[in-house]
Amino acid sequence: MSVRRVVPDIRSEAIEESRDFYGLLGFEEVMNQGWVMTLASPSHPTAQVTFASHDRTAPVVPDMSIEVDDVDAAYAVMRESGAEVVHPLQDEEWGVRRFFVRDPNGRVVNVLGHR
Repeated sequence: MSVRRVVPDIRSEAIEESRDFYGLLGFEEVMNQGWVMTLASPSHPTAQVTFASHDRTAPVVPDMSIEVDDVDAAYAVMRESGAEVVHPLQDEEWGVRRFFVRDPNGRVVNVLGHR
């Protein structure tokens, strides 16, 4: 299994204002579903930051997202390790397969793969 990208996720009630602020630093909107928005660097597209007011299907907004090449293998490894799964593995209507797991620091990590 390999990591494709890591993205900080920021809980925000100021999504549009965040887009404008981080736009001053060169970020551009690459995804916006109203409740979640991702900005990326046009010159380095994997340099991203996500803002979310809530999560549409999960109980919490994660602190970070990690995209992996095999999300099913990552899920199996985390379950075998005894890590706390906060949101079970599932396919989402917006084209990702994901689960949330709590790290040793109490942070919630969204582990995902694109379908």
